[in-house]
Amino acid sequence: QVQPVESGGGSVQAGGSLRLSCAASRLRYSRDCLGWFRQAPGKEREGVAGITTGSTIPYYADTVKGRFTISQDIAKNTLYLQMNSLKPEDTAMYYCAAARWGGPCYRARLYSEEFDAWGQGTQVTVSS
Repeated sequence: QVQPVESGGGSVQAGGSLRLSCAASRLRYSRDCLGWFRQAPGKEREGVAGITTGSTIPYYADTVKGRFTISQDIAKNTLYLQMNSLKPEDTAMYYCAAARWGGPCYRARLYSEEFDAWGQGTQVTVSS
């Protein structure tokens, strides 16, 4: 399988925006769950957003709800994460991940162990 590849990270001031992209061939497959996770130094990996291929009903963690938007362009095999109103606590390495079925996207939260394909990550740094 081809691993996801993230891009679009960078440094921004608080209140700014970034858009992450993930080239994910898994978007070809109907109903697979695709997610964005993040991990800050010394903290556990957190699932911030997820969506199944072809769905319009996303999952968001409470920490990003109302500020982040996950979307997909199936024709381009690309998953996006639009991040607005960024806060210093959003600083982390962000990972794109894919599961082999849609179920992980319908849990109360995203569990990283249910995702089998991971990108290398892209760093997001938000300064105050």
